[in-house]
Amino acid sequence: MPEAAPPTPPRGAAPGTSPGPTPVHAQDPAQDPAPESPPTPHGEHARHARPGLVLATVCLCQLMVTLDASIVNIALPAMSEALGFVDSALPWVVNAYALAFGGLLLLGGRIADLVGHRRAVLSGLVLFGIASVLGGFAQTPTQLVAARAGQGVAAAVLAPIGLTLIMVTFAEGPARARALGIWSMVTAGGSALGVLLGGVLTDLLDWRWVFFVNAPIVLVGVALAARSVPAFRPPRAGRPDVLGAVLGTGAMTALVYGLMETDRHPWGSARTLGTIAAAVLLGLAFLFWESRFAQAPIVRLGVLRARTAWVASTVVTLLGAAMLVGFYFCSLHLQNVLHYGPLAAGAAFLPFCAGTAAGSMIAGRLTARFGGRATLTGGLLLGGLGMLWFAGLGVDSGYLTAFVGPSLVASVGVGICMVSNTAMGTSGVDPREAGLVSGLLNAGRQCGGSIGLAVLSTLAVSATRRAAEDGETPLAALAAGYDRAFVVTAALLGVAALISVLFVPARKAASGPQPARPR
Repeated sequence: MPEAAPPTPPRGAAPGTSPGPTPVHAQDPAQDPAPESPPTPHGEHARHARPGLVLATVCLCQLMVTLDASIVNIALPAMSEALGFVDSALPWVVNAYALAFGGLLLLGGRIADLVGHRRAVLSGLVLFGIASVLGGFAQTPTQLVAARAGQGVAAAVLAPIGLTLIMVTFAEGPARARALGIWSMVTAGGSALGVLLGGVLTDLLDWRWVFFVNAPIVLVGVALAARSVPAFRPPRAGRPDVLGAVLGTGAMTALVYGLMETDRHPWGSARTLGTIAAAVLLGLAFLFWESRFAQAPIVRLGVLRARTAWVASTVVTLLGAAMLVGFYFCSLHLQNVLHYGPLAAGAAFLPFCAGTAAGSMIAGRLTARFGGRATLTGGLLLGGLGMLWFAGLGVDSGYLTAFVGPSLVASVGVGICMVSNTAMGTSGVDPREAGLVSGLLNAGRQCGGSIGLAVLSTLAVSATRRAAEDGETPLAALAAGYDRAFVVTAALLGVAALISVLFVPARKAASGPQPARPR
């Protein structure tokens, strides 16, 4: 199939943004030139795609990525018994995936721009499938951890390319809003479904099936991608930015690793401070190289000069922290305080999945009616209200009276703001840089989750310790620690809502695409 020329999207505003935000590719060339190529209409790429099959491929990849972030959690005791893990090594079954995934997201977001969309999807799927099968047949802890790292590398390619394909296949407006709604629903609900599926497979079959289950998913994904994803590749400009990739990946990996290890090495320890300092130094070196010397930078920093880009990246970082922290502490409360079994704890999150689906589906209509700022702010406040409601969980809380209500409120808010924030962040983006923006948004969500979990876990432990010193029972002290984490999570969403009020454009989108002005 001949490769399509890179399309240039119209200057119409995305739903909920002001009609005239300056797209990324229209920045003043004297300030920060973007790579030049002959502009063509946005529909040129979509003409070679099958939108329905593309969306099915994207959602299947995203479901597998999010499922595998949590599907192994319930199977950890069985893995430990079968392979002889020592206690200190067992968390690396989870951490190896998170470390490879988070550390390589920026690079993964740029891969599709370098090798082509279809090749990136197929490569990511095949690598994920191979790593999953090897994990299922693992005979030693080292083999299993290596397989999980391989899954994380593949996930770092698949997560950004999914959002990239939505950006270049669906034009801004109702079509993209619907696609983002379905994608966001899969993203937000995948972790909850992973816990449930992990419990079912481990109890009814064997822990190895939490890996083998990916094989049929990969086969279906490869068949869909081969039929639907065009072999589109933006033209290259200059040599690949190898040093930028090394510095950026090193900074992300050091940051994620340092945060993950705070459960064993306190925040004030030399190891934690040294790792985070290394991440900061590598990050500064990365920014200096990208802004001054890179011919074809991994991250063109001019992208962040567009208000929608940096606001969306900031909001998704806070939202990622709230989502992961809320899900984590809800799981702990159900199992450690209310004594739910693994299957029951996973099933308890079904209302959260339903609420996320509902929020994702109505986000587009809300944006069209009320505008992007009102919709995003309302979703963030609704999510914060749900998290604050969770802070009332205690040792005698009933599921229907104290868990279902906040689950629905928080999840509807999460679904709304995931769709509206992603639509804002991807509006007006040159398809040649779709992978870059996708990588930034995914990296923000992943890093936000890692940072939020590390910080709030420390706060929860401190609150539990103080409650125990004040004479609370062990269960009541645990609940007090979890409640403190929910309160801070609600505050994070409140900060995100304030950013939305101050910086998201207020006016609703124009009714249709606006003609592009001459460059």
